[in-house]
Amino acid sequence: MPINQKIYKYPHIHIGMATKNISITEEAYNRLANLRKGNESFSEIIVEVTGRKKLSDFFGIISKETGDKLERAIEKGRKEHRKLTEERHKRLMKEFT
Repeated sequence: MPINQKIYKYPHIHIGMATKNISITEEAYNRLANLRKGNESFSEIIVEVTGRKKLSDFFGIISKETGDKLERAIEKGRKEHRKLTEERHKRLMKEFT
């Protein structure tokens, strides 16, 4: 009795990104898992969380009053920094001239 045998050939092509295994704590895993939306992958979550944000994404998160206070504090810090830098520069110039 002859054996009826057929051979099928299908090329298998796999195109994908390289993957890396990382170790994370149980707490970190749980935090990532809590951020999942639907069937979103952990890679997608990490890319989203660590991605760059546009400045416009932050528009409106603080009140105008708080923004003005923050702006004044930044300007005060810059003035103090400039003053200290000038003093250090003068001191060094005296020391080395």
